[in-house]
Formats: sequence, C-alpha cells, structure tokens
Amino acid sequence: MPKPSTNMSGLQCLAAENIWFDKHRYDEAEKRFYEGPNGPATHSHQQVKTAVQAAKGRQQKRQHRNSSSHTGADQELVSRMKSLELENQSLYKVVEEMRAALQKLESRVAMLEKTPTAVTAPCTKAAPVQQVRVVNGGDDDDDFDLFGSDEEEDAEAERIKQERLEAYAAKKAKKPSIIAKSSILLDVKPWDDETDMVKLEECVRSVEADGLLWGASKLVPVGYGIKKLQISCVVEDDKVGTDMLEEEITKFEDYVQSVDVAAFNKI
Repeated sequence: MPKPSTNMSGLQCLAAENIWFDKHRYDEAEKRFYEGPNGPATHSHQQVKTAVQAAKGRQQKRQHRNSSSHTGADQELVSRMKSLELENQSLYKVVEEMRAALQKLESRVAMLEKTPTAVTAPCTKAAPVQQVRVVNGGDDDDDFDLFGSDEEEDAEAERIKQERLEAYAAKKAKKPSIIAKSSILLDVKPWDDETDMVKLEECVRSVEADGLLWGASKLVPVGYGIKKLQISCVVEDDKVGTDMLEEEITKFEDYVQSVDVAAFNKI
C-alpha cells in the first residue's frame, strides 16, 4: 500500500477537528477576554463622570437656593434698617421739639422770677371831692379848701365800726350758748374681796367739781369673790375730763386699785 503524502495528512487532521463548528463560542470568549480589562473600566469611568456631573448640578442648585435665600434675607434686613432709620428720625424730631418747648418754658419762668409780681390793691371807695368853698368873699387864696379833710370822715367811720361791734357783742351775749356734755361710765376696781364697797362708793361720790353730776351705780362681779363698782356720771366737757376723774378717784388708795373708762358718749 502506498504511503500517504504529508499534505494529505494535514487536511485529514483539519477535517477531523470540530473547532470551526464552535467558532462563535471562541469569538465570544475572546471578546470577553478583551473586554475584561477595558470594557468594565470604561463603564465605571462613565458612571463616575455621570455622578460628578449630577453632584455639580446639585451643588449649583444648592448654591442658587442659598444665594436666593441670602438675597431675600439681605433685602429684609435693608428694609428693616430703613424703617428703623425713619423711626429714629421721627423720634429725634420729637425730642428736638420737646427740648425747644422746655427751653421756652425755662426762659419764661426765669423772666417771671425776675419781674416783680404786681400786687393789686383792694378796691376802696374814693373819697368824695369836696366842693370849693369860698370864705370871706374869696379874695384870699388861703381860704380855698380844694380837697377837704379826711379827718372827719375817718372819725365817722370809726364811730360806725365801734357801734357795729358793740351791737354784735350785745347780740352774742343775749344768745344762749350750747354747753357740750358727755355721759361717762367708770369701772372702779378694789384691791381684794375684803374691801368695803360701800365706803369705796362714798369716796367716789365725794369727788365734787363744777360741771360734774354723779348718776346710778352697781356692783359687778369680777371673779374670786371680787366685785367692781360701775358708776355713771354726766360732765361738762369744758370743765371736767376723764383724766381729772381718774386722778381724783385714785387718791383713795386704801380702797381703789384702778379706774377705767367703760363707756364715753356725747350728749
């Protein structure tokens, strides 16, 4: 059998391989191989670029909003400052007006203090001018009494005044004067239960004075068998007082311990 040639052997080997039927698989593997280091990096760079652009857009929007808010706040602050300036100007004007009014008032007061106050004299009736009298034919100038004398009028006025005073005094003397009186209730306390209350009352009633009139009395229990003397009297206010009564009654030291005013009423 003749030996096959070398060329025939190579073709047979290639015919026996099935690589050509799976070419698309190898092409896909080769594509993935080359895209491994390059394709994903390109995709990641694109994503980073997109993210950077989005961040810049957000930052620009934020800056725009901040600038808008700052602008609004600045405008509000400027308007408030203007209103405060206007208000300050109006207040300054009011203060100046008040200061000017105060200066005028001070100058007026100073002027009034320097100027003496005119005292208006009370209205008096002018003395009647007496007529010119001609004495002894009127030849002598010394005989003319141009204004008359006020001595006669002064004496007449003094006489009338004295008569009126005497009449008023007589009328007042005839009029009965009202005497002010008071009703007083006194509590006279003894030293103990052995004090003679009858003698004590006699001592109290022995006090006499002009304008003093003693009234009813009674014994009022105090405690531990002790009784106090409760006595009433009517006094003229101008002549007798409570201090005088207490002083006179407490002089009876053997019987009286103290004197109190229980009631005081005007009559």
